[in-house]
Amino acid sequence: MKRPASKSARRIVRKANDSKANDDLPLDLPSGPDFLREQKIMRRGVSPVAGCDEAGRGPLAGPVVAAAVILDPKKIPLGLNDSKQLTKLARETLFEEICATAHISICSISARFIDQSDIRKASLEAMRRAVLGLAIEPRHVLVDGRDLPALPCEGDAVIGGDGLSVSIAAASIIAKVTRDRMMERVGMALPAYGFEAHMGYGTKKHRDAIMAHGPCAYHRLSFSPFTIDLP
Repeated sequence: MKRPASKSARRIVRKANDSKANDDLPLDLPSGPDFLREQKIMRRGVSPVAGCDEAGRGPLAGPVVAAAVILDPKKIPLGLNDSKQLTKLARETLFEEICATAHISICSISARFIDQSDIRKASLEAMRRAVLGLAIEPRHVLVDGRDLPALPCEGDAVIGGDGLSVSIAAASIIAKVTRDRMMERVGMALPAYGFEAHMGYGTKKHRDAIMAHGPCAYHRLSFSPFTIDLP
């Protein structure tokens, strides 16, 4: 009479069967942001849906730039992702594709505005203005981060949204490329600071230039080290 398999033997067989099943799954499953959040909202009859993000919260100089994007569901550019995860060439290429296929709006808030309020308020204001600047009024806005700006429509704040939603990812690319181009132009006008290389972030080269030349009109005087060294 055949003895029943032990519990440990059954576990081994089950594990082997699970492994065989997993072998049938594709290894190249897509990763990165998708359009699922937007589709879920649109299935409720709420459309269009915009994505919104900003670039430039952390630098010592330059504006904070926000972008709002309404993608065409039938013409979503391939390769959209968090702008920080893309090469400069990929960002530039996607920037052109987004501009050619989507509705976009961009707003920049100056260093002086940031100093007079704070970077959080300035970022939220930039995003609010970007959304209001869209040629088509969105009925729902997906915003990257923890905070939702004051909007005339419903919206969701999505932590890590630029890596989850293609609409937010597109906005992050538009904001990043726009701000980088602005800082490159500032770098041409004020070559001593090297803005075109560090985009205003607090690199050693940038801090050394501040020590040598002092702040310029584009520096955020409410940020360290200025709050320490300047009245």
